[in-house]
Amino acid sequence: MKLLVTGGAGYIGSVTTAVLLKAGHDVVVLDDLSTGHRDAVPSAATLIVSDITGAGAVLAGGRFDAVLHFAAYSLVGESVTDPHVYWRNNVGGSLALLQAIREAAVPRLVFSSTAAVYGDPQQVPITEDAPVRPTNPYGASKLSVDMMISSYAAAYGLGAVSLRYFNVAGAYAGLGERHTTETHLIPLILQVAAGRRDTVRLSGTDWPTPDGTCIRDYIHVADLAQAHVLALHAAVPGHHRIYNLGNGVGFSVRDVVAAARRVTGHALPCVPAPPRPGDPAVLVASNARVNAELGWRPQRPDLTTMVADAWAFMRGAVAA
Repeated sequence: MKLLVTGGAGYIGSVTTAVLLKAGHDVVVLDDLSTGHRDAVPSAATLIVSDITGAGAVLAGGRFDAVLHFAAYSLVGESVTDPHVYWRNNVGGSLALLQAIREAAVPRLVFSSTAAVYGDPQQVPITEDAPVRPTNPYGASKLSVDMMISSYAAAYGLGAVSLRYFNVAGAYAGLGERHTTETHLIPLILQVAAGRRDTVRLSGTDWPTPDGTCIRDYIHVADLAQAHVLALHAAVPGHHRIYNLGNGVGFSVRDVVAAARRVTGHALPCVPAPPRPGDPAVLVASNARVNAELGWRPQRPDLTTMVADAWAFMRGAVAA
């Protein structure tokens, strides 16, 4: 297939691009490089440096079989302090992309959504039928795009799949996390091992969990990318399918610290810190639907493997 990957210079977008190329697809990456990296785009892909408004011209210039849409801002805290940017980029940009897809008669769309649409869930593991109650503008912006996609599928015959990620970790083929503003737990812990931070901050130590720290579901980025390949073939004209992507297993913050100690050999001193406002105690995905309908299941579910791949990337090695 000929594919357009928006946001393909970012962490998840670049890994997915590499996996798509390995599967034999022809990939064009559209990215404005505001948060992505030029050298993260695999050499076999064509890079077009532009924001999402440039997608219309790209799609009009050649017959594309599908779009994979990763281009979005994703910092929860920033979305609270500057929501305008999130509504303008995540929602306004996605609406422009949907219209460009319609005008170019592109038949398939795979959208990078998020578990943040569920907010603070009442039950875990979280299924796709759980109430959607985002607690911040980032999650609300992603939910708005999901709703727009549903309407485009029903009205215009678009075949679409939204993949709602839980916590993504690891590295693949020399591609990993490089964020100017880092908020994710595993790279923050590894920065302590690398000497770039002094301590690991435990955001809350008296949560109603076995060890008092939050529990999260982690998924290896290569497993996540493989789900996008399957989703391409699962897009049915006129239908919008939604799948949660996670391991179905939760790990506490202390579990992640212990895994990082095993991998790095570093003591990783920890200090208690106040809980982050709005954080739920437990977020774990049910992946039963994506397993039943797409045949997807994690191939790298071990937390130590994810941390080891992320550590190898941080140290400049290739985690293939």
